[in-house]
Amino acid sequence: MSTQIDEYLEAEIQSLLTDGRVAELGITVHRREHQLVLGGDVECENRRDEICRQISSRFPDVEIVCDIGIIRAQAPTEVEEIS
Repeated sequence: MSTQIDEYLEAEIQSLLTDGRVAELGITVHRREHQLVLGGDVECENRRDEICRQISSRFPDVEIVCDIGIIRAQAPTEVEEIS
């Protein structure tokens, strides 16, 4: 049996994203047919994977699509050459 995806479920997931364990204010939640899509950017792959793991484990009956990007939070380690 799958969980109905509605605005209440979206709000519950958005609340979980902003609580103390996850604490990511920049992650969005959108409905796409029978899926929920997590979007936004975080600083590393581990952070993205942990967010998606926590949401998926809390809502196992909901198909979650993790479309969270990675942004570079550190200074570059090499010189960029401009032609």
